[in-house]
Amino acid sequence: MRILVFSDIHGDKAALNRLMDTEADMYVAAGDLATFARGLDALAPILARHAEKMWVLPGNHEHASQVETFCARHCFQTLHGKSVNVNGFQLAGLGHSNPTPFNTPGEDSEQTIAANLEVFADLKPLVLICHCPPLDTPLDEASPGRHFGSSAVRGFIDKHQPEWFLCGHIHEAAGRNVMLGRTRGVNVGKQGYLLDW
Repeated sequence: MRILVFSDIHGDKAALNRLMDTEADMYVAAGDLATFARGLDALAPILARHAEKMWVLPGNHEHASQVETFCARHCFQTLHGKSVNVNGFQLAGLGHSNPTPFNTPGEDSEQTIAANLEVFADLKPLVLICHCPPLDTPLDEASPGRHFGSSAVRGFIDKHQPEWFLCGHIHEAAGRNVMLGRTRGVNVGKQGYLLDW
């Protein structure tokens, strides 16, 4: 089973085309396909190359309602707040981020994020994909000592230890692959990460 997870495209059609050249059984866009949701529909023809296998999360630059409309219009599937059984694993997704200084449309309070994650607490074995990384880890470090991830995401990972955790959001941490207890964590960035089992 090959799942290609990518994030933070921000309208980069060349990067998105390169990702769509990768053969996979499932594709997950983990948020921020566009910037402030502008030009979202212009990316649909590229994603449509794998429409039947395409799942989309809202980032902080898209509200969940905008992604729902986008997916309905172009025959993609939304993963926000949902889980699916994939080859023996429970794959769950949560978009949006904790508050940022930029007043983007897809921001939630830490309390809301914690409540939304709790529905996944009993899913095992779990592969969790969020737009936002966990706080105070290599996955949310924008520069030395500057961390902007979610305390709610961190709390969920520490408590429930999913098998895999994949995220984006913090561009400077893209490509980092770390262990968070027993959880393998990856900031997938726009280069993407191919999860293979």
